[in-house]
Amino acid sequence: MSGSLSEIKTKISSTQKTGKITNAMKMVSSAKLVKSEQDSKHFQIYASKIRQITTDLLKCDLTTGSSNPMLIARPVKKTAYIVITSDKGLVGAYNSTILKAVLDTIQDYHPDGDDYSIIAIGGMGADFFKARNLPVSFELRGLEDNPSFEEVNRIISKSVEMYKNELFDELYVCYTHHINSLTSQVRVEKMLPISDLDAGEASETGVSDFVLEPNRDAILEQLLPQYAESLIYGAIIDAKTAEHAAGMTAMQAATDNSEKMIKELTKRYNRVRQAAITQEITEIVAGANALD
Repeated sequence: MSGSLSEIKTKISSTQKTGKITNAMKMVSSAKLVKSEQDSKHFQIYASKIRQITTDLLKCDLTTGSSNPMLIARPVKKTAYIVITSDKGLVGAYNSTILKAVLDTIQDYHPDGDDYSIIAIGGMGADFFKARNLPVSFELRGLEDNPSFEEVNRIISKSVEMYKNELFDELYVCYTHHINSLTSQVRVEKMLPISDLDAGEASETGVSDFVLEPNRDAILEQLLPQYAESLIYGAIIDAKTAEHAAGMTAMQAATDNSEKMIKELTKRYNRVRQAAITQEITEIVAGANALD
């Protein structure tokens, strides 16, 4: 009986230590989430401005049609998917949800398996696809908790350049959209060709307020790739924010479970201890009666 007491006491101690670790990890994820939400808000200001400028410059093209390859939908021979996951676990269903959505998309739209490629951002996704022999063209691991544009620019600009060189004809980004600390949403959004601009959003003056040098077409040649890159970068920031929220929620759940387990183990410990005391008293009384 004393051995059982010792075993339960050891389980209580180890669970308490685990609870302290998960609680600390929750606090770390919470701090990262606050910082990431701030970065996301700041980026939205930039994204709104570059969208407005791009829409104003393209007002006529969006109405009558454009000859710019970044805007023209061409016959789709190959599709590329940028899939954003985390580098490590302990984030609940964050990775499994987005990976399942990507697998479903591939099975639905690419049954032959030779008309798509994957650009993996995050070690969990890269390992997942490689283990299933799926075509991973590029991968990026070890992103900072709040990645700068310079950190991800290489893979983003490479993706846009591959599209311009017609190595694939469509580019989608698959990521987890952050809604709030408890809610997220899987998104598969087309980034190229650019199709989310609306002439109705253009300002009334259009480009008349701009002094264009050397000319509009030359500016668009530089601006449209930057606009596409900003969309992809925005998705990465959004996904990172959702990752931190998922980590915070998962560690909160783990901490709550450890507290619940400690309470149950404590009750069990008290019952076993009481049973041991009762047995000892019974043996003492029985021994005393035998002497009489």
